[in-house]
Amino acid sequence: MNSYIFIEAEKNSINADFISKLEEYANLQKRTIYVLNRPLTDQKYSYDYSSALILLSPNAKITIIDLNDKNDLFGEYVEDIIEDIGSISDKYLYKNVIGRPRKWKQNLIETGISIADDIAIEELFQRISVSDEKEKKKIDLLISLFIGSINDIERVKEEVPQTTLDKVKQKIQLFDGDQTRFVYQKIDNKRVTIQGLSGTGKTELLLHKLKDLYINDKNSKMFFTCYNKILANSLKKRVPSFFNFMKVEKQIEWENRLWCTNAWGSASNPRSGAYRYICAFYQIPFYRFSYQMSFSRVCTNAIEDIKAKYEKKEIPFALDYMFIDESQDFDESFFELCELVTKKNIYVAGDIFQSIFDENIPSTIEPDFLLGKCYRTDPKTLMFAHALGMGLFEDRKLRWLEEKEWKDCGYNVEVENNVYSLSREPLRRFEDLDEDYESIKIVAATNNYSDTVVSSIQQIIEENNSVLPDDIGIILLDQNRSIYKFADILEVKMHKHFGWEVNKAYETKEKQANKILISNRNNVKGLEFPFVICVTGKIQNSPSYRNSIYTMLTRSFIKSFLLIPTGGLKENIENGLKNILSNKVMTINEPTEEEKKNIQTRFQYSLKKLSHYDLMLKIFKEQNIEKKYHDKLFAAAKQMNMFESDIETLTNFVLDNLKYING
Repeated sequence: MNSYIFIEAEKNSINADFISKLEEYANLQKRTIYVLNRPLTDQKYSYDYSSALILLSPNAKITIIDLNDKNDLFGEYVEDIIEDIGSISDKYLYKNVIGRPRKWKQNLIETGISIADDIAIEELFQRISVSDEKEKKKIDLLISLFIGSINDIERVKEEVPQTTLDKVKQKIQLFDGDQTRFVYQKIDNKRVTIQGLSGTGKTELLLHKLKDLYINDKNSKMFFTCYNKILANSLKKRVPSFFNFMKVEKQIEWENRLWCTNAWGSASNPRSGAYRYICAFYQIPFYRFSYQMSFSRVCTNAIEDIKAKYEKKEIPFALDYMFIDESQDFDESFFELCELVTKKNIYVAGDIFQSIFDENIPSTIEPDFLLGKCYRTDPKTLMFAHALGMGLFEDRKLRWLEEKEWKDCGYNVEVENNVYSLSREPLRRFEDLDEDYESIKIVAATNNYSDTVVSSIQQIIEENNSVLPDDIGIILLDQNRSIYKFADILEVKMHKHFGWEVNKAYETKEKQANKILISNRNNVKGLEFPFVICVTGKIQNSPSYRNSIYTMLTRSFIKSFLLIPTGGLKENIENGLKNILSNKVMTINEPTEEEKKNIQTRFQYSLKKLSHYDLMLKIFKEQNIEKKYHDKLFAAAKQMNMFESDIETLTNFVLDNLKYING
């Protein structure tokens, strides 16, 4: 599939050659193109004329082409399209920015192109090109109305933005080809899988699919779930705001047609989790959260119990649709359970790179939609986060991908003399920024880390005078008790220097308006900020730490700061970052076959194969920790959400907490 082009119009003998040329041009020029025969946003509109194409592309006029040259019905078709887009514009309050159809149709609609003229595609785009910045903005907004990629007009605004923050915040977001296909293309599979990097728009796509099915499949029951509680709470808030934003007239029937919780749930409330709801529906045993039994095991038990209960009868369906976000947090048993109890489709969205240390990154699953473009984070930040997470600039690399795997993760790959040059395509979201814009910055922390955080925030404010407290996330990467004392110090300094209130996400479990967020690394999943400040004492080698530093650095959509002591980064890493910032390329020496074998051996050894409970017991035994401390250490691990940690990280956590228990 080509992410630069989306084709909804059906090819035929008249248009096939023209559409094929557009496909080739889009791929070669890296230009986003949509070829439609009708607006996609609202299915209520119908048209009597079918011999036309609508050609859409940023910085180019909306071009409507008559395939049956000079047909009288074509004029009526054009007027109907303009009238309907005007109606959709009115619905989403775009009219104040783009004006009434009688104004924009004169300058922004082209109907004089004929494919019978055999015009070259490059010449075609020169002919329909738009150069005025305000007109370009109107074109993008019109395209968004055609394809259903609706933007908040209050955010986009009419004026041309000046600061970096406003340029990125106000950038009009358009679905790419792959995203548009997910929203509108029918898939025969019962399980529909989206895989992509962090920031590729997976959650937004799930919301669009949820909205469409909620409207069009009127009596259906659906469940939106994920593993993490803070993300589930965030999703439950996002659903009604998204429905309101998309002008959905149907009221949400919570816990009747739609549920949105985390995956496990609690015994006291049958509607508190997806697994809990399933157990209540089928009246099978529910297993509470415990250290002894993994979520994978309870899902397997549920499958067995349901099949045993309905051994000689057809299993009734508990739901019509399931939506699963952050699917990398689950294993196959949960998906199988969801398929068993769901009548129609389950939509599964996950990050192929969220866990850098999955045994087989792209091929763990054969996705129906593979999203390679990260729209949240500047490509330079993403490249450095990958390099740091995988140890690519270090003598002893922690992880290695082969050429196809890099390409599946959205990289352009050139290999010469065992040297990999990895780059990513520039994104429209950042095209208005200075080419040398610094999206990732290493800050040498002084002995007083809190003062370094304050000075970084002062820099952000100086460069972006419209910044708000909740535009910034401060993430403490280390896992020890001292980070909570540090958070308390930061809270005081935020009040003193900026007059800002603080939201400690590890306590509130949510993002709060007009408060600067401070969090450990376990409570930021699903959140994003214009600016992220990541604080660490040193670069650690444990898989969970490296996974976290990748994930946290990519929470920003303008700039990420990494605060680390002077000399905390090796020279090779600093040189690698300089190359990324200067040349927008990662240059990496390919490991030898022997090195690859050693990497794979170390890597497989580091994979967590034991349950959390067994892993903790193993640590207690190895560290000779008395039994009287076990329950308190289990409780501390639960409080800190340490369930996905590797043995090295968990050992450090246990020993650190043991000091306080003994004390």
